[in-house]
Amino acid sequence: MKLNRREALALGAGALFVTLTPFRGGALANTTDEEIKAFTGGATVMEDDVVSLTAPEIAENGNTVPIGVSIDSPMTADNYVKRVRILADGNPRPAVATMHFSPLSGSAEANTRMRLAKTQNIIAIAELSDGTYHMAKAAVKVTIGGCGG
Repeated sequence: MKLNRREALALGAGALFVTLTPFRGGALANTTDEEIKAFTGGATVMEDDVVSLTAPEIAENGNTVPIGVSIDSPMTADNYVKRVRILADGNPRPAVATMHFSPLSGSAEANTRMRLAKTQNIIAIAELSDGTYHMAKAAVKVTIGGCGG
């Protein structure tokens, strides 16, 4: 099939439109509350000592903020962590990462780095095999070039 110039421009404009149009489907949530509800299915989330979230109080470089999460679980076939979602409530799309675990994982902990443009809360939610959800929060102050902000 051979395209003329007008058809090629129309095809390119259509592809550009599809690429730049934001996805409004159910898979992407726009707010932290919507993201939590989508992850938990609307179940109650307990804020207790089951989930430990490690994050710096002050991040001098928002481009690489180290985050660590660990969940107190025996990681047996009957009692283990299924998945963990990390959210940043100041991001346009709050979901940062989802980690999946199984009893073969041995322990439920992970470390990563994320980019934060401004001061915000980091939230970690863990889903356990018994269907309960547990959460931890940490506030991270992002400074601009280490000068405060």
